[in-house]
Amino acid sequence: MLTPSAIPDTFTFLDYDFDYVNAAAHFHYLGADNTQYHEEINFKKPERDYNHQVLDRALFLAFILIGTSYYKSHPTQNIFLIDNIDKNQATFFTTVYQEGLSQFAYENHLTRQNLATFKEAGDYTAEPPLDYTGKGKIVLESGGKDSLLTATLLSEKNEDFTPVYVSTTGKYPKVLDELGKKPTIITRKIDIKNLKKAKGLNGHIPATYIIQTLALIQAILDNKNEVITSIGQEGIEPATKLGDLEINHQWSKTPAAEKLYNDYLHKYISKNLSVKSPLRDYTELEIAEQFAKKCWAKFGEKFSSCNIANYKQGEINEELSWCGKCPKCANSYLLFCPFIPAKEQQKLFNGRDLFPDPDLTETFKGLLGYDGIMKPFECVGTIEELRKAYNNKLKGYGEING
Repeated sequence: MLTPSAIPDTFTFLDYDFDYVNAAAHFHYLGADNTQYHEEINFKKPERDYNHQVLDRALFLAFILIGTSYYKSHPTQNIFLIDNIDKNQATFFTTVYQEGLSQFAYENHLTRQNLATFKEAGDYTAEPPLDYTGKGKIVLESGGKDSLLTATLLSEKNEDFTPVYVSTTGKYPKVLDELGKKPTIITRKIDIKNLKKAKGLNGHIPATYIIQTLALIQAILDNKNEVITSIGQEGIEPATKLGDLEINHQWSKTPAAEKLYNDYLHKYISKNLSVKSPLRDYTELEIAEQFAKKCWAKFGEKFSSCNIANYKQGEINEELSWCGKCPKCANSYLLFCPFIPAKEQQKLFNGRDLFPDPDLTETFKGLLGYDGIMKPFECVGTIEELRKAYNNKLKGYGEING
């Protein structure tokens, strides 16, 4: 690792390495406040040889993207990166650190001018993409409705794939065992200790970009070339705007972000690699309808889309549940109410009907765009489709208070 040398008001990308024996990646950063950060990612060990050059380029991409987790502690315009990057790379990474951190900027009273700007190295031109012969699919799984539906659709077509789960504990939701394929677990060890020590800002990062890049690295180790995500028409409706910066919780899930990402893969890593979602043309409401038809009987009482109850760093989530109090729970309740009988859906929430719950009134109004309440910063449906769901709910559901 490079010897840390603090540059005032600068976030420094120190270096990264890969332990080929243990299939572990290490990433090192120096914050603008001189805090050092070290993150370790443990992958499944490869069963045969793989393309080391392609792997290194994917590791470099992960190096920059994972940096958002630590950069946000003390954000600055100034970036120091020992590696040369060209103009297109600089534009891509700047977009990630500005558009991808838009919610973070909004919540911490920052503007685009406060966020990172990457700069190209003179007239440097990156090496061309590499040849890569790997074939096969890995599918990112979470135990939520979208990824379980994707696995179901692929299985209906008899398409072979490997489920992959990114964990902070080494454990995974046991519902994934019911896919009939042993899941591959990637364990991410975030440097929580030094983040707490830094006592800086906190907020949302482009997590989807990070997770799919870790899956990409596993795909390369497994000699596969497709990473399958489960993203519908998300992120097309920003919550608000700050100057020329759209504030979007789901930026890294948007179609534009997916295209930018694949353009980067094809220009700087290999044209044979891709990240894509078979649900891309589906609205959230259509995904809920398909899940109700194809998956509810098998997964209805075992899946969850609640982040609070299941996906906090360092917490075991082998059995998924719902908190019944957050925007994700309210969003799911809305999406399924036209398709799942009230008593059946309410089993997930200890028999409660969420609509009359006074503690959720403001949340539902934000989701439905009523009374000028801003849409929650969460992965949720559009106002239009959520209104459609509410207006077509089955008998047995109550009414939203207010």
